Amino acid sequence: MMSVTDVATRADEGPAAEVKRQEIDEVTVRFAGDSGDGVQLTGGRFTEATALAGNDLATFPDFPAEIRAPVGTTFGVSAFQIHFGARRIYTPGDAPDVLVVFNPAALKVNLPDLVKGGLVILDSGTFNKRNLAKAGFDQDPREDGSLDGYRVLEIDITAQTHNAVEGLGITNKEAGRCKNFWTLGFVYWLYGRDRAATVDWINGKFGQKRPEIAAANIAALNAGHAAAETAELGADISAVHVSPAPLEQGLYRNITGAEALSIGLVAGAQLADLPMKFCSYPITPASSLLHELAKLKSFGVTTFQAEDEIAAVCAAIGASYAGGLGVTSSSGPGIALKTEAIGLAIGVELPLVIVNAQRAGPSTGMPTKTEQSDLYQSVFGRNADAPLIVLAARSPADCFDTAIEAVKLSTKYMVPVILLSDGFIANASEPWQVPDFNDYAPFPVKFRDDPEGFQPFGRNADTLARPWAKPGTPGLEHRIGGIERAEDSGNISYEPENHERMTKIRAQKVLNAAQDIPDQIVDSGPPTGKIAFVSWGSTYGSISSGVKRALADGLEASHIHLRHIWPLPRNLGDLLSGFERVIVPEMNNGQLVTLLRSEYAIDAEPLTQITGRPFKADRIYRLIKDAS
Repeated sequence: MMSVTDVATRADEGPAAEVKRQEIDEVTVRFAGDSGDGVQLTGGRFTEATALAGNDLATFPDFPAEIRAPVGTTFGVSAFQIHFGARRIYTPGDAPDVLVVFNPAALKVNLPDLVKGGLVILDSGTFNKRNLAKAGFDQDPREDGSLDGYRVLEIDITAQTHNAVEGLGITNKEAGRCKNFWTLGFVYWLYGRDRAATVDWINGKFGQKRPEIAAANIAALNAGHAAAETAELGADISAVHVSPAPLEQGLYRNITGAEALSIGLVAGAQLADLPMKFCSYPITPASSLLHELAKLKSFGVTTFQAEDEIAAVCAAIGASYAGGLGVTSSSGPGIALKTEAIGLAIGVELPLVIVNAQRAGPSTGMPTKTEQSDLYQSVFGRNADAPLIVLAARSPADCFDTAIEAVKLSTKYMVPVILLSDGFIANASEPWQVPDFNDYAPFPVKFRDDPEGFQPFGRNADTLARPWAKPGTPGLEHRIGGIERAEDSGNISYEPENHERMTKIRAQKVLNAAQDIPDQIVDSGPPTGKIAFVSWGSTYGSISSGVKRALADGLEASHIHLRHIWPLPRNLGDLLSGFERVIVPEMNNGQLVTLLRSEYAIDAEPLTQITGRPFKADRIYRLIKDAS
């Protein structure tokens, strides 16, 4: 266990000094502390610096469920994990190699995840008797053997930070809040990160309104960097270098799932030549989509924060009825409240995009923890026979293209589309190669404006979609509502035969969307063989990494990832029949596996995890190895 106590505090804002660094291929770092310690901000700035260094990366922000948990308790621990490397990165890492903790509670919660021999950097200034008791420690873990087997670096970050910002005109409390930037500067030196972008960010954030806060944070950042550069860290703790990853040439930006969804929805609306109306009600973890879209008014986006979930979805349906693109979002509990209105959109056959950022349930469940909880709800969860299209994004960057596809299918088939993300995808980030928007083919909507032969529920022979007529168009007046409609005319009908025909037409219309769904491919591994892993949503990265590792070791396995949950790809049944075993890893109790069994009568095997955390790639690899 080492201690850093006597350090310099020079204010050098340039790149890290030239030092001999250990070359490594990849590393996973986790920052953890109280929810008021600025952990997410620290992780976000480190992510930006890492992206600018040219590494590929994936992140996992882990928020506490308690909004105002007692300070220093395990209930209030916030964490941010980043996995980065000199190769393609698909997951935020199975376990951290480096754990940076701001208090005893963060150590208590996160130490079990740290790899053996991993590095712990801790703020010794917070390891007092009171904080240890609040974290549930009977003894100081630094003294009772709890940290044996780890490399430990003790730093009184709290004291060092106060020394660094002394005389800059801020309060003692404000000085304490700068310790995340001191820590960031320290870790920047360890990994050779440039501070310039972070300094620019601090100045942009605080420079005009609170220049003294900006100066203090910059001073803390530089002091932490100088501390690492001048400290004697010991033979087993060294500065490291991670070479840039071999990414395709192009313009990249770091993007979260919420950001990519926002841009993708706007792009879809532009390609459809429609104004977008986003109507939502705040709920974790879907609220970030409302925040992001509120910034995009210049692209013809109107955002409406409704008084409740039902009002939000009804307003979105109204927007589509009026000739715009209605979009709403929520998480599982909110989608449940929207269900009757979603049935209305299915019945009146209007386009509607519904984003579901899934979280652990049921009911309130664990609102800040991720789960693939709502496949059943999305495919089956409405009264009567009321099918719609269901898509699932696989990663933060993939949200962009998935959102465009949701808009295209919804407007072409005049049907609601549920787009599934989850808490992990919404908040996590990765590098995204910004595409050329000119490469995307427009799919402009054609509104009916000719009254000759107009039937509001007449059908396109190919898609079975009904015509879209804006209210107020002369000669195109028609009845609309929740009661069953007569075929073609749309008049109210209680005829049994008509109801059966309309039910089957609406179902067939959704199935017809399969003609716009590409054939399913095998992402990695042979097209037939002993074992195939079928994934959907955010499990993509872990399954892909586990299978690719097995293939590199000469083991046999394949990976099939689904974006299209309903309707399923037309060739999927034949594809799955070519494997002796089909295993379906899911962060639920086995929902996709039930769907695959019912559709294809195959003996698909569930592999479930319901912990609120992403799958680990190593679990997939070991399963393949054990089966070989």
